[in-house]
Amino acid sequence: MLYRPCLLNRPCLPNGHRLLNGHRRRRAAGLALLLSLTACSGAVAVPEPTPDESGRTVCAQLVAALPDRVLDATRRTAEPGVLTAAWGDPPITLRCGVAAPPGLVPTSECLEVNGVGWFAEEAEGGRLYTTIGRRVFVEVGVPSDYGPQASALVDLAAAVSAQDPLVKPCQ
Repeated sequence: MLYRPCLLNRPCLPNGHRLLNGHRRRRAAGLALLLSLTACSGAVAVPEPTPDESGRTVCAQLVAALPDRVLDATRRTAEPGVLTAAWGDPPITLRCGVAAPPGLVPTSECLEVNGVGWFAEEAEGGRLYTTIGRRVFVEVGVPSDYGPQASALVDLAAAVSAQDPLVKPCQ
């Protein structure tokens, strides 16, 4: 199956995200990936973000430092996989170097997990978490099949802390 960011005849934003529930913008791109398995290879198609060159360097180091398991799910091949990763079936996905979430504002709640701040959003099929206060934004999509979904962040915190420099801690 190919990645299709705008399913269910919902309006699309210019960045490929869908506008959900009328006036509320929710980013569903990360979790839309959950349906994007490549049939022959078993790889997960995860669209590659396009950070600046220094962000790309941070992300490459982060992806190399990611754990083999998240929520007891084994790491899978992500395509293209330079700044992305996936674990399990349905896949938990990670994209490094994404844009700031549209719903993130200075007063947004910051969920801190092992020293890493995260912005949490409901998304179609699960939850989407994006780092806050780091050099680059890291987005993690966790399907509702996994619970509690925020536990995935515990498994990823060490790699994020070590590779993506803290700019401003949660407040």
